[in-house]
Amino acid sequence: MEEFEKMDVTQLKMLKEKLQIQYDDFKKQSLKLDMSRGKPNVDQLDLSMGIFECAGIECYRTLDGIDCRNYGELDGIPEAKKLFAEILEVSPDEIIVGGNASLNMMYDMVAHAMTHGVAGSEVPWGKLPKVKFLCPSPGYDRHFAICEFFNIEMITIPMKADGPDMDMVEKLVGEDEYIKGIWCVPKYSNPGGVTYSDEVVDRFAKMNTKATDFRIFWDNAYVVHHLYEEKQDSLKNILTACKQAGNPDRVFIFTSTSKITFPGAGVAVMAGSENNLKHTRKRLAKQNIGPDKLNQLRHVRFLKDLNNINLHMKKHAEIIRPKFKVVLDKLEKELGGKNIAWWSKPNGGYFISLNTMEGCAKKVVDKAAEAGVKLTSAGATFPYGKDPNDSNIRIAPSFPSLSELQKAIELVCICIQLVSVEKLLGE
Repeated sequence: MEEFEKMDVTQLKMLKEKLQIQYDDFKKQSLKLDMSRGKPNVDQLDLSMGIFECAGIECYRTLDGIDCRNYGELDGIPEAKKLFAEILEVSPDEIIVGGNASLNMMYDMVAHAMTHGVAGSEVPWGKLPKVKFLCPSPGYDRHFAICEFFNIEMITIPMKADGPDMDMVEKLVGEDEYIKGIWCVPKYSNPGGVTYSDEVVDRFAKMNTKATDFRIFWDNAYVVHHLYEEKQDSLKNILTACKQAGNPDRVFIFTSTSKITFPGAGVAVMAGSENNLKHTRKRLAKQNIGPDKLNQLRHVRFLKDLNNINLHMKKHAEIIRPKFKVVLDKLEKELGGKNIAWWSKPNGGYFISLNTMEGCAKKVVDKAAEAGVKLTSAGATFPYGKDPNDSNIRIAPSFPSLSELQKAIELVCICIQLVSVEKLLGE
């Protein structure tokens, strides 16, 4: 494949004419394909229908006799704590099991920190002149939206192959007392598929912070979401590392079953130190009378243990792995060697991070939308929705069918080439 930048003007104009014809053909198809979010498709949702197959007293009563139909068990039922402790490699005493959305738990933690501070805060964050968060990017847009809602200033941190730029992180948190937190998706990150190295985890645990109440929001959403049985990333235990470094309260860990069972009816979890959870339970006692314990019990009965979860996740992988292959193969075939696009090849998670030439991402997304393929908004993977290079596009292969995905990614490749040619021609 010849690099676009090595073509002369005549070659570029001929290529543009060819690509424009292909693009116009797609527009005539009146496509309506959505690749904007990392949603499980119906085949994946069907894998968990067995969660409703229950009869008799075991449907509502725990092993130690708790009636899940009633009030109580503010921080979750014991069986659910035990199950999620196994997943997150912590003690059941270090687990709070909540409702269906971990994002809700993260939002609540930030909201509470703003009004009342976290364990060890001298004053609530909201009473400070300003509050800042570090945001490894490209990253998860909904994390950034929480900060924007609370007027928390966001500082972009570049992502490297093994995690955030820790030199930059350490420098900033060591100098600025108003930096109170950092967002992390540490395993199969959204959207780059990066898993943090042991060194990065250790540096997070040990680093000196100007703010004594600095917190890591460790969103381990894809902890069991492997694509390949033979290529599974491993992530060092951040809570253990923080304890060993003398900073046990530094991290809040979150996960959920949203992409294990049902995104709209899963179970969310928070893990942390005894001190952090004690502080959080005080807030829960005023906020809630108890979570949906019936849903927690259904999940425990269905998922059983980590070994069974891993078997269940293999079924998910069998459905979405071919979709990742379709996207990656098409990107390589159409864009490989042309020096106009670069993309991640993750071992797990839900996304592929695609980078175009500088200044092209928004135009690519707009062109794709005009032809009937909806992508995540360009810039969404950066704070304030502003990608400084206008180059990153998040590809979410999971929701469309294979046939839809083949059409969608073919169109995306045409759009990338067309926009790249226009850029080189100065149009």
